[in-house]
Amino acid sequence: MDYELYTDTILLRDLPEEGLFAGDVGTLVDRHDVEGLETGYSVEFFDMLGNTVAVVTLPGSSLRSPSHADRPTVRLANEVAV
Repeated sequence: MDYELYTDTILLRDLPEEGLFAGDVGTLVDRHDVEGLETGYSVEFFDMLGNTVAVVTLPGSSLRSPSHADRPTVRLANEVAV
């Protein structure tokens, strides 16, 4: 899927080493096209106060666009996903 930069995206897999989990919302900040590989994206994740939590580069298949069925939620950063 082709995503537009500076829009929200939803993480589809856990990245515990980055403190990120499936369902976290980030902003697409860069696109990486490498011949022969899936398009990748740099995604910046923020806390609720606007501070950067992590910037990670992921394949497009690890992301999805938000839908009308999605609802915002909050979890504490030190909570472990189950």
